[in-house]
Amino acid sequence: MQKISSAAFADTKPHYELLDGLRGVAALLVIWYHVFEGFATSPIDQRFNHGYLAVDFFFILSGFVIGYAYDDRWKTSMTIKDFIKRRLIRLHPMVVMGAVLGAITFYIQGCEKWDGTQVSISMLVLAMLLNLFLIPAVPGSGHEVRGNGEMYPLNGPSWSLFFEYIGNLLYALCIRRMSTKALTVLVIFAGIGLASFAISNLSGFGHLGVGWSLLDYNLLGGFLRLLFSFSMGLLMSRVFKPVHIRGAFWICSLTIAVLLSVPHIGGTEALWMNGIYDSVCSIIIFPILVYLGASGKTTDKGTSRICKFLGDISYPLYIVHYPFMYLFYAWVWGEKLTFSQTWPVALGLFFGNILLAYLCLKLYDEPVRKWLSKRFLVKK
Repeated sequence: MQKISSAAFADTKPHYELLDGLRGVAALLVIWYHVFEGFATSPIDQRFNHGYLAVDFFFILSGFVIGYAYDDRWKTSMTIKDFIKRRLIRLHPMVVMGAVLGAITFYIQGCEKWDGTQVSISMLVLAMLLNLFLIPAVPGSGHEVRGNGEMYPLNGPSWSLFFEYIGNLLYALCIRRMSTKALTVLVIFAGIGLASFAISNLSGFGHLGVGWSLLDYNLLGGFLRLLFSFSMGLLMSRVFKPVHIRGAFWICSLTIAVLLSVPHIGGTEALWMNGIYDSVCSIIIFPILVYLGASGKTTDKGTSRICKFLGDISYPLYIVHYPFMYLFYAWVWGEKLTFSQTWPVALGLFFGNILLAYLCLKLYDEPVRKWLSKRFLVKK
């Protein structure tokens, strides 16, 4: 997320077009990961399995983009207040949209938890207000309206924005002040912590698909994912020296597609194997892909247009698609359907969410951010 957008770049600096495109590719894959969640009994038997790692990729991109955009501005015009305002303006309008869509779809679904328990309108309104301000829902409370422990039960992916904001605050308050050597040490220890979390199976499924709940070790796992990936992105922005590679966008896109769609590795008998896979992807491969993406250049107008479009819709797509996944799940589970019976609807959901994201971008997100920027960032 948003952590996840080229709009974080300084106004006078060029965008990394390929990184915009790669962020969009990862966002598209997240949709298919969530589609296949509806047909799995656990993360182990899900066919399209590793889409949750897109968040780690997003966090690295976010750290890289923020370091590139802001590191050299703190000595001149940038203040902590200005930075926070810029990040809120960039990220929060779509958080609001996601919460509102989540409340609407929950109402359409019948205002009931997954176990069939009815939820009052007052609890729905409270859940929406909490989501609007990114205040996590307490598991088991009345405002945890789906009953499965999500921090944001009206729009699950908002959890990554919760951690994104933590990363932004840590950057503004302390990490930006660290020397490159100290930042390197932080990245190393965070990487060790992240790998240890995955391989020791603290998630329960030998994976890094954690952070979305306050239950068990989710909060710890989410913080480790943020701390390593965001810090790695910042470190890369400081030491970055481009290397020439032809076809970087297509090579990196294909690699991301393969990595995020691989089935669970090891099964119930060797969960540690999947932990190793997740660790290698997050700690080694994703930073390499970001490095290659930042190094590459678009050589034709077609690729440039694709990258721009994917980059533009990536954040809106990520933040607005899940409310409609809840409706999809309710239908699939209620009717006990298989993917072969529902693939046309899944395909429609995929393209429909792309259209919705584009409309949200053009009719809501960009106008609102433009107004907020004029209102709060322009010096009078």
